[in-house]
Amino acid sequence: MNPETQMVLDLRSHLSLNTNLLEHLAQESQCLRQLDSTQFTSAAEARREVLPRLEDALQRIRSHRSYWLSLSQELRATKHEIRNLLRQNQDLIMRMIILDRENEQLLLRRGLIPPKHLPPAQRQRPHYVAGLYQKHHSNGNASQPVTDEPR
Repeated sequence: MNPETQMVLDLRSHLSLNTNLLEHLAQESQCLRQLDSTQFTSAAEARREVLPRLEDALQRIRSHRSYWLSLSQELRATKHEIRNLLRQNQDLIMRMIILDRENEQLLLRRGLIPPKHLPPAQRQRPHYVAGLYQKHHSNGNASQPVTDEPR
């Protein structure tokens, strides 16, 4: 099987897993909003069962990365199915991150997260990542301090 065909198959599989995981996260969110701890526990367990398969899918996707990056920009632009699958996966991943963060906030509000598992303070500063990016990618001014003031 050629590398592109295998890449398409692996991206489709990854998309299916991401869709499945997003459904579990949505179910968790609904349970947290309704204060249904029994359904929340089963939803969280179902999500944990998907994670090993997701890790395997990620390893397969990583193995395709060098091939994809070895193609010229023009040739990659002609691979519409791969580009669409990459975009769909990225969109789902962003939605999962947002939903997972919302679920984490709900857990925190309900006191269901032990203190040792609390998120670091940097996650509560909305411009922290943007400041780090700016610090490391500014025009030669890498020594500028990172601030957390609203922009």
